[in-house]
Amino acid sequence: MNAIANLFRIDAENRELMEAQLAAFSRQVPLLYFILSVNSVALAFTHYGVAPISLTVVLPGLLVGACAIRCLIWLRRRGRAVEPKEAARTLRTTVVLGGILGFAFLSWALSLFPYGDTARHDHVLFFVGITVVSCIFCLMHVRPAALMLTGMVVAPFVIFLIASGDTVQIAIGLNLLLVTFAMVYILTICSRQFAAMVNGEVETRRLSNENFRLANVDSLTNLPNRRQFFHRLTLLAEQARTENRRFVVGVLDLDGFKAVNDLYGHGVGDRVLQAAGQRLMSFSDDTHFIARLGGDEFGIIIDADLDSETILAAGTRVCSALDAPFSVAGIVAQIGGSVGFALAPDAGTTAELLYERADYALYHAKAKCRGQPVIFSHEHEVEIRRLSTIEHTLRTINLEAELSLHFQPIVNVGTGRLIGFEALARWHNSELGNVPPDVFIAVAERTELIGTITQVLLRKALVAARSWPEDLILSFNLSMCDLVSHATILRIVSMIRGSDINPHRIIVEVTETALMQDYEQVQDSLRILRALGLKVALDDFGSGQSSLSYVHQLSLDKIKIDRGFIRNIATQENARNIVKTVIDLCRNLKFECVVEGVETAEQAEIIGLLGCSTMQGYFFAKPMPQSEVEAFIANHCLQDNRRPVAAAG
Repeated sequence: MNAIANLFRIDAENRELMEAQLAAFSRQVPLLYFILSVNSVALAFTHYGVAPISLTVVLPGLLVGACAIRCLIWLRRRGRAVEPKEAARTLRTTVVLGGILGFAFLSWALSLFPYGDTARHDHVLFFVGITVVSCIFCLMHVRPAALMLTGMVVAPFVIFLIASGDTVQIAIGLNLLLVTFAMVYILTICSRQFAAMVNGEVETRRLSNENFRLANVDSLTNLPNRRQFFHRLTLLAEQARTENRRFVVGVLDLDGFKAVNDLYGHGVGDRVLQAAGQRLMSFSDDTHFIARLGGDEFGIIIDADLDSETILAAGTRVCSALDAPFSVAGIVAQIGGSVGFALAPDAGTTAELLYERADYALYHAKAKCRGQPVIFSHEHEVEIRRLSTIEHTLRTINLEAELSLHFQPIVNVGTGRLIGFEALARWHNSELGNVPPDVFIAVAERTELIGTITQVLLRKALVAARSWPEDLILSFNLSMCDLVSHATILRIVSMIRGSDINPHRIIVEVTETALMQDYEQVQDSLRILRALGLKVALDDFGSGQSSLSYVHQLSLDKIKIDRGFIRNIATQENARNIVKTVIDLCRNLKFECVVEGVETAEQAEIIGLLGCSTMQGYFFAKPMPQSEVEAFIANHCLQDNRRPVAAAG
């Protein structure tokens, strides 16, 4: 019984199937009612004048009118989206009305049977048979309606024919019954195939949507991904060229996220990224599009014509949202965000150029005003051209001939002893003049040139140190790119082994920024260098965001306090307290401590009283070429030239 009941049941849980059934039936409704109307008019016409007017005009008129009304209702419903409940109700109504109308047409046709001759009797039989078959095929996508029509028409009609007692009519009835069984079987198969096809299309659409989501949505943050970002950016850039449309492109990078990954692991890092993504998602609306581009970098598109003040205000809100601590997995992570913006079409008319300009503005923000928004400007354009010129020149010059080193002394003011020299890169070009080291080193780091430059400078430094007394150390800076390049580290090891310099005389200086690039690879590189006998100093301590986090994890020998704390040490108590804290930290951890940027006797005296005696800075000597180093060493006598300051403690 359940199986039979299921044949007449509308699957109200399957929305897609109901929509497909309604769509299919709405296309077949005109044909269905056209067949009914034409056949009814023909049957009424052949009985006109033989049967009463009520049976040849009034009743068929009412039935054809009902068909016309139902046809108009379905035509108005065609193409209109309906809710699942309404769809189920419509289909159930179709099932009931199909049975009622079928029985009504059958009753009318059989009421004509007593009138007329054999030919008219045959017409009645033909009308019922052909109409039933046609209607069943028109209703085949709505199986319950087709079965209801079959039951309400075929069964009474077969009973009528068998009850007539006429052999021919009985044969016709039995024949119709057998054909009906075959049609019901075919109808059931077609209905199942139709449902399977619809469900298959639904599954295909679901998989397609899922593939689209996977291809366009970042799985970690559920934000749009890099692909979708650049797709939208490309479309907007094309519109900007053809329609003079204005919009804003932004690139946002998390500040201090690398430290979170290194300290707490990638699991915690992913949780922080998810939380950051949720905060950024709150800014998404009709005009603001935010995507994750990869790692801790996010893209922003503001599809609106905004002035600079409004853009900076929007960027400030985004950065402020990331300033609040992230509490995940039992830890509290403090990060931030910097963002660079580029305005289209002012900064560019292609997606690639707009992204590059926004990325450069981000680079400027992280270097000069971390945690704040920056808009790409004409000054940035000039700077890019200048850096491009520097990069091109670096690629074409003879590095051995143009690169040189200056050496700045490192002294112990307590003993008056010269400890050694820090090697500082210099570049003089006939066309560019003297290029600041922070400029050309930064350019080289963004290219593949930095490894070659490091080797050229290290070779010169080793040659210079060979002429120094053996008790003087050489302090040499390694860039972040050097530390994450296993090949460069191996070449450095080979160069030192091939020199006549005792590795214990060499100190490699690394910055916290370098450590944050790839913490594990940096640790491996430092282990290789320390195994050779080199010492490691953490340069510019305090200029980064998480120095203390690295101090207790890295095997350091020396910490160099950033010159930024020394500038105001004579006038600001906070500066003195910070320096004192770092000096005490070094003493407790048994690190050597060096203070950089000492420029006055007052600063040297204060630092000595705070407990540090190893210093370097303009107060002792400016960086000098190798040609002056030997004379400096020979003439150096700190007690005679400078009234030394005795270090406290």
